Amino acid sequence: MAADVRTEIRDRVAVITVSDPARRNAMNLEIAAKLVKAVDAVVADENVGALVVTGEDPAFCAGADLAQLAAAEPETLRSVYSGFLAIADCPLPTVAAVNGAAVGAGMNLALACDVRLAGPTAKFDSRFLQIGLHPGGGYTWMLTRAVGVQRAAALSLFGEAADAAEAERIGLVHRVVDDVKEAAVAMAAKAAAAPRELAIATKATLRSAAVLDTQAEVLEIEVARQADSIRSPKAQELIAQLRARISSKSSAR
Repeated sequence: MAADVRTEIRDRVAVITVSDPARRNAMNLEIAAKLVKAVDAVVADENVGALVVTGEDPAFCAGADLAQLAAAEPETLRSVYSGFLAIADCPLPTVAAVNGAAVGAGMNLALACDVRLAGPTAKFDSRFLQIGLHPGGGYTWMLTRAVGVQRAAALSLFGEAADAAEAERIGLVHRVVDDVKEAAVAMAAKAAAAPRELAIATKATLRSAAVLDTQAEVLEIEVARQADSIRSPKAQELIAQLRARISSKSSAR
């Protein structure tokens, strides 16, 4: 079966599945290019409000294709990175449904998402140093921000791997669930139900808040974007509905 990246739309959620089960969904140039194309199509679709990324069972993504990696030059590496960086740069809310092993580049694919959910068989293993490679693709930046410096060192320098329970304990995943794909779609659907531009703006503000030095800097971003949202017809409609419900409850007392 040829390597593929499939997209299914459910409840305004795009479910992108990396599918190359014979190679445990390893990231190669073909998969990376198809991921970029799939994400671009999703972002261009105004009827999609959030994205879930997962792998064809039984794995999530077993790292980079070793045959291509062994001969890779910097530009080739950047091309391989492009797949998970498309997820990282996606303006829509993103959820990783980690249904099995996420190894090396597979960890990058999971870390690229805003939220990670893990199935019972999920496992996170960087394995870069164990095969003589320096981490790449923004791995150290993403992992350190997800779990902190010490835990990032334990996973990267000291070769610790994390099963689903341990990943939840250290904050690498948000939670462990039995049916990870369905749970990821249900979570993403909540973001997708909001006005699309509002979700995009809120995600952008959260990212700014993570890197700016002061609350005052974030406050200036928030006041401008909140004022814009208040003026939107959808906000006016929802606020009016809420006020009506509050008035109705007060009258019933």
